[in-house]
Amino acid sequence: MSEPCVPSGVVLKDTGFGYTLSLISGKYKMIIIYWLFENKVMRHNELKRSIGTISFKTLSIMLKELEADGLIIRKEFPQIPPKVEYSLSKRGLSLIPLLNMMCEWGEENGLPALEDGQQ
Repeated sequence: MSEPCVPSGVVLKDTGFGYTLSLISGKYKMIIIYWLFENKVMRHNELKRSIGTISFKTLSIMLKELEADGLIIRKEFPQIPPKVEYSLSKRGLSLIPLLNMMCEWGEENGLPALEDGQQ
């Protein structure tokens, strides 16, 4: 058995687990990362349409946080009207295996498995 990710007596935020959660926590950050991985490059309105339930302001905040954390790249083109594109950074791409594992876990342990009586 491996060591616990958060040993007893250690504050969660002071661990690698806590740090990772701080970068991807929130309702939309992992969804934004997913869409950018699937589409390589997206503009603000494309992301908004893809997500559907996110407000303009919330998306703007999430994108700024992801950029500040080095997970996405914001590329601004000097033209009128302004054009801005977002893509995953190398650091952001490194989260994709984690998202894939979450997807696999959800498929193996999701609601249909519980309905079949599996636990």
